[in-house]
Amino acid sequence: MSAAEAVGIAAKESEVLSGPTLRTEGLAKSFGSMPALTRVDLIARPGRVTGFIGPNGAGKSTTLRILTGLARADQGTATIDEVPYAALSCPLRVLGVVGDLAGAHPGMTARGHLQTQAALIGVSGNRVEQVLEETGLLSVARRRVRRFSTGMRQRLALATALLGQPAGLILDEPTNGLDPSGIVWLRRLLRAFADAGGTVLVSSHVLTELQQVIDDLVLIEGGRTLWAGSLSDFIGDHASLEEAYLSMIEEEMACDS
Repeated sequence: MSAAEAVGIAAKESEVLSGPTLRTEGLAKSFGSMPALTRVDLIARPGRVTGFIGPNGAGKSTTLRILTGLARADQGTATIDEVPYAALSCPLRVLGVVGDLAGAHPGMTARGHLQTQAALIGVSGNRVEQVLEETGLLSVARRRVRRFSTGMRQRLALATALLGQPAGLILDEPTNGLDPSGIVWLRRLLRAFADAGGTVLVSSHVLTELQQVIDDLVLIEGGRTLWAGSLSDFIGDHASLEEAYLSMIEEEMACDS
């Protein structure tokens, strides 16, 4: 971890945040005749990191798209502090979202991309420099995005999410492309964010890493919630999150066969 990244984490630890409660209740969604979600109930609370896991095709991305206003549910509700995302007066100041690495134009520099986004949400240029430092991108701020590695694009996506100084974060596979030191940096940043009172909801297939940062867990399979609660309750007598997850999924598949 670089000195700049350490400064960013220390700054985050000194903040006091009032994170929103993220909640879905009875979410159902179909694409044509194909059901994607049948009943997803989820809650992510302030001051905690909530993991959101499940097999490929379980409905995680669809759930997150509904929660962040990018898709509409056929049934059920998805709210941020009891308000739908679309009804928030300035959503990016409430909830930062890391998911689409294609969001930055390849011909723009990292600083130029962030300056454009900052202008759209009404934050100062000073904040651009802050998030560049927090995410370890200050030294490459003048580099074109097309020359960024996947890991650097991931950091830029996080910098964009942090621009509005939100008290909540949603991250979909945030460790993709990060090297080991980058993964440790991200873990510390998310932990500090939650410890300061922020809300973190993170979806990932890397269960060994997820286990090191989350407090709570929501597991979905086949478009419905199978389990929700604390990480320690989910693991129980199992040796790890991965072992407990595989056990539950195998049990569910056996019941369905």
